[in-house]
Amino acid sequence: MKQERHMGSLTTSSTKIEGLGGSESEISSSASYDSLNGDEHDERTSRDRASIALPANVAGSGALDRLIDTARDYAEASTAGNTNKAYAADWKHFTRWCRLKGTEPLPPSPEMIGLYVADLAAPTGKTPALSVSTIERRLSGLSWNYKQRGFTLDRKNRHIATVLAGIKRKHARPPVQKEAILPEDIQAMVATLPYDLRGLRDRAILLLGYAGGLRRSEVVNLDIHKDDTPDSGGWLEIFDKGALLTLNAKTGWREVEVGRGSSDQTCPVHALEQWLHFAKIGFGPVFVRTSRDGKSALEARLSDKHVARLIKATVLKSGVRSDLPEAKRLAMFSGHSLRAGLASSAEVDERYVQKHLGHASAEMTRRYQRRRDRFRVNLTKAAGL
Repeated sequence: MKQERHMGSLTTSSTKIEGLGGSESEISSSASYDSLNGDEHDERTSRDRASIALPANVAGSGALDRLIDTARDYAEASTAGNTNKAYAADWKHFTRWCRLKGTEPLPPSPEMIGLYVADLAAPTGKTPALSVSTIERRLSGLSWNYKQRGFTLDRKNRHIATVLAGIKRKHARPPVQKEAILPEDIQAMVATLPYDLRGLRDRAILLLGYAGGLRRSEVVNLDIHKDDTPDSGGWLEIFDKGALLTLNAKTGWREVEVGRGSSDQTCPVHALEQWLHFAKIGFGPVFVRTSRDGKSALEARLSDKHVARLIKATVLKSGVRSDLPEAKRLAMFSGHSLRAGLASSAEVDERYVQKHLGHASAEMTRRYQRRRDRFRVNLTKAAGL
């Protein structure tokens, strides 16, 4: 049954906005490497659910069957959705490689996995070589998949460890970081958006993601209230001075305080209030899809891929880094550009940025800071030289 949306107790503004109701086509994107079609996802879900069952010597009962279903649900939620998709894609690639080589993926063979890793680093033909970080991620995916099937992959086995060590020594490169979106960039990007319903939504996404230093999944998984939906990643509260986001994030629960901006045009809280008011959202997901004509909000939660597509599209429209070819500009920016932008632009003590982003260490925060005074602390002079 369709659920009626209501405003609840949220503080919103009723300022009239000109042009509401105009249409704008949703930004399209090609499928990414780790995307799974429905059949693959169903196959993986069925396999994982089947892996949790009663021991053979225990008779089933109604109470135990209910507990099995509960345990299976928890098992499915043990890792993030994107991680599940990536691990499933890793296993699919490896099993196909095994078939082409005339071998089987089960049980795990350190010798064959060592050869697989070598093939990823130095493939034949036109297949591109994978980076060291991607190869390590593939190994993590294989380890996880073997564990789900009752096997253990010993990554310290010499057939795997020595090959990987050689790959790191020969091919390791500094990590390629996405470009940070700076204050003047985000202002130019939101200026390209219209004031129809989609424009209001996308403006709120960009400004809230930037000011909150949020991951794209943290943006789209927000709900209006606590426990509004089973797949909620947190909820929000709006106050006179700003918005408080309570997030179930990658590193655990944390609170993010997003203060109001200096003007309505760039204020993330004002943009959020406008979207909620005109979309008539008072329950469930904060950011949802809109109808084809752009005049009404639907109930379906937005995918986190929408954030990445939105960033790339507005970067192109606004002329950010227009000195570079379009393809390079698209490759330079992603969802993480919002977090990097906040870390690079906020002129406050580093510890506040670290807390805001939810980083466990200051070193991780510094990785996000694309521009900072690297020589503020001069140990050379401090040592008397």
